[in-house]
Amino acid sequence: MSTPSQIGGGPPASRPGCAVRCPPSSILQSGLRRQSRRSNGGGLQRTRRGLRLAAILLAVTLAAASHVLAQLPTYGLGRAPTAEEIKAWDLTIPHDGQGLPVGSGTARRGRPIYVEKCAACHGEKGEDPKYNLLAGGRGTLTTDKPVLTIGSFWPHAATLWSYINRSQPVDEPGSLTADEVYAVTAYLLHLNGIIGENDTVDAKTLPRVQMPNRDGFVLDPRPDVGEASKAR
Repeated sequence: MSTPSQIGGGPPASRPGCAVRCPPSSILQSGLRRQSRRSNGGGLQRTRRGLRLAAILLAVTLAAASHVLAQLPTYGLGRAPTAEEIKAWDLTIPHDGQGLPVGSGTARRGRPIYVEKCAACHGEKGEDPKYNLLAGGRGTLTTDKPVLTIGSFWPHAATLWSYINRSQPVDEPGSLTADEVYAVTAYLLHLNGIIGENDTVDAKTLPRVQMPNRDGFVLDPRPDVGEASKAR
């Protein structure tokens, strides 16, 4: 004789170990999936609430810190720099010579200044490698032993003036007058066979000097620097 569990439509049979009749496995799996979705959704909401709270706390902390710093006493120390002071510190001259001061010089006038102020380190004709060679090296950049000098490597004459003006001589940087810097620059260019001994360099003529390695560099392609940034 057949029992209800042996014919279709009867209630499910009890599984071993169950005190009551257990639901089919498909019902259990469906319930677990619904519970898992509810659990994951709740965790995501708690994470979002936590992030919003952290952002609010950070904003409040920064606002409080800026307010406290603004209220701190200065004890009468420090002041805003004047326009003249900023101008004195802004010493860099770009490759196009913008900002070069009034003045001039020749290699003939620059030689005695160089001998007095620079030769102790670089030699009378820029040939002493004690620190850095200043002359020679033309045509060596593509060899196994490139020699980097003003004549072989430096791309722009105006930046040479800028470097000498703000950092030379090494024991008294910034001590040379504009005319002296022009004269020393002219002497170094003459040592490298770039200009004549009596050629005058100044704010107009110096940027026009064609350095031998002028085309040996490439423009920085990044959009936020160099020439590309000026077109933005």
